[in-house]
Amino acid sequence: MSNIGSYEERAKGFSWSVSENELGYRDGNVINIGWHCTDRICEQGKASKLALVWEGHAGAEKRFTYNDIRLASNTIGAFLRGLGIQAGERVCLFMDKIPELYLGFLGILKIGAIAQPLFSAFGDESLFVRLSDAETSAVVTQKKHALKVRKILDRLPHIKHLIIVDHDGASPLKDREVAFSLEKAAPVEHLDIHPTTAESPSVLHYTSGTTGMPKGVQHVHYSLVSQVLTAKWVLDLRDDDIYWCTADPGWVTGTSYGIIAPFAMGVTQCVMDAGFSAEAWYRFIEKRRITMWYSAPTAIRSLMMAGDKIVGKFDLSSLRHLASVGEPLNSEAVVWSQKVFGKPFYDTYWQTETGCIVISNYPGMEVRPGSMGKPFPGITGTILDPNRNEPYPFHGKIGLVAFRFDWPSRMRTYWNNEEAFRKKFRNGWYITGDRARIDKDGYYWFVGRDDDIINTAGHLVSPFEVESALLEHPAVAESAVVSKPDPLNLEVVKAFINLKPGFTASKDLDLEIMNFVRKKLSPLAMPQEIEFVDSLPKTRSGKIMRRILHAREWGEEIGDTSTIEND
Repeated sequence: MSNIGSYEERAKGFSWSVSENELGYRDGNVINIGWHCTDRICEQGKASKLALVWEGHAGAEKRFTYNDIRLASNTIGAFLRGLGIQAGERVCLFMDKIPELYLGFLGILKIGAIAQPLFSAFGDESLFVRLSDAETSAVVTQKKHALKVRKILDRLPHIKHLIIVDHDGASPLKDREVAFSLEKAAPVEHLDIHPTTAESPSVLHYTSGTTGMPKGVQHVHYSLVSQVLTAKWVLDLRDDDIYWCTADPGWVTGTSYGIIAPFAMGVTQCVMDAGFSAEAWYRFIEKRRITMWYSAPTAIRSLMMAGDKIVGKFDLSSLRHLASVGEPLNSEAVVWSQKVFGKPFYDTYWQTETGCIVISNYPGMEVRPGSMGKPFPGITGTILDPNRNEPYPFHGKIGLVAFRFDWPSRMRTYWNNEEAFRKKFRNGWYITGDRARIDKDGYYWFVGRDDDIINTAGHLVSPFEVESALLEHPAVAESAVVSKPDPLNLEVVKAFINLKPGFTASKDLDLEIMNFVRKKLSPLAMPQEIEFVDSLPKTRSGKIMRRILHAREWGEEIGDTSTIEND
């Protein structure tokens, strides 16, 4: 039996108190995500229940009960507190998907500090921008990633400590560096939990900006209320599930539904810290007996490309419920999933800023392949007329996806950027930056982005950030970055570059510039194609018109060009 029942039944007379009561929370009480995910579960008699099964690249395995993660998060929290980390300070987690990433996240929250997870593939410049903006106090990392931090440490005076979790003593620690080993540290049985309340800051996730640098999305401990309920009603998480969320905690899915919700519900979850291959993923599902699988459309399309035949080599009968996140799930993937797994992937829609699933397909509800689904009970969504900033009075019109901004896990602001936060609202509605339409039955259908952000394999890339990196290359005079269609990732980064005098376009220069961006930012931000041009389309005021280049790549109407210089 599903957790949600009928959608209509749950939506009628909905109140978030349903989740508050389950979590034992009352208005004004202390609420601490770290405590709720560990100590509370142990107090419920589940101390010996398996919480986390981790599998590394070479098949190494580590297993943690709920008491284990309680002690580990206590130990990490006590260590950070001993270094002088105070409540409200930002502590960055810059690691692969190793156990210390998951346990460190909870330990940071237990002492009232703010967890700042960053994707381990980020290059030094992407790292610098985010650590500088957050005025981060400490970075917890591995020795292989510490090299990137060292390159920029002199420019980051706010960082007091660079904590290396796998330092082997073979090389001396440098200035501000400190070693920490979870396995060697004495377990801390009791840790004084910082008395965080509903509006106490918890997590700082960075997301890409349309016309500026990435913005820090500030979440609070009260987010737990909607993260748990959406996991229960959308992901259909149950007490006996073996859960696999494939997302990296460097992104919001990996924290909201890869750490917070499953642990707060006392569920057993599995983590695979290894690269993608269809065979490895299917083997992992078979070996771990995964029952609930939360993945991404890019991965699903990659599995489709691997073919149907390979699926039959594995026993995947444990799978009970499948869901997808990060980008639109094309209808072909839903149909394919039904064919090979005997069940569809349920698409879920949300953002870093929303903190939880806001539109979804639900267990027990008809899945219409290609549709985003319907708003979660208690969340008011609409399609806004972009000209009048009012909801369309009838169905079928394409407009802006918007919400009344009143659910527990919504962001509270952009870090040190209240102006950008205010710009997200029109006439009282929160604007997502996406366009969609609603059909006569209330199903939402995604159409596209309303800005220049590039969604490649579910990861948002800022054209501005890539352009800024390109301009640091000695050969680049001007650049413009847009998305281009891609069969696997839906869209990828393409750069148009005007070279400085003395430089000539070539394949070698093409590769050199690509790798330059990859090292400075990340593999995701690296242009997959570079087109060298003599000039870029600009307005008469000198602003580069990305929409012209985007339209050409996507075969769309270019539209009004009257403002283009020399048109």
